[in-house]
Amino acid sequence: QVQLIESGGGLVPPGGSLRLSCKASGDSVYAYSVGWFRQAPGSEREFVAGIKRPGSYIYGNSAKGRFTMSRDNGENTVYLQMDNLKPEDTAVYYCAAARRIITSSLRKPSQWDYWGQGTQVTVSS
Repeated sequence: QVQLIESGGGLVPPGGSLRLSCKASGDSVYAYSVGWFRQAPGSEREFVAGIKRPGSYIYGNSAKGRFTMSRDNGENTVYLQMDNLKPEDTAVYYCAAARRIITSSLRKPSQWDYWGQGTQVTVSS
């Protein structure tokens, strides 16, 4: 099974950028559908972006136009480039993977099989 480790979080001022990484081990990330979620204190885990294998990238409403997800199969790593960050983007960001998931379930945390430990993103001046 695959193990996922996120990195790249930190403190950034409003309008700034961060690139999160999700390094996979134990299996090839290409064999999985992969997604990014986030969770702010007191809130439910929210879908940010994902790609179903095979398929195209899908973005949550909060990410459209500002975040870009990509995958480097050679590095076995998935990225989330976040631009024009806002204070409301502050959350713990998680990477998730699933062997089999249907498109209509991509946004549901319960449908994903594997999770990383998360990386904190704080947007504040």
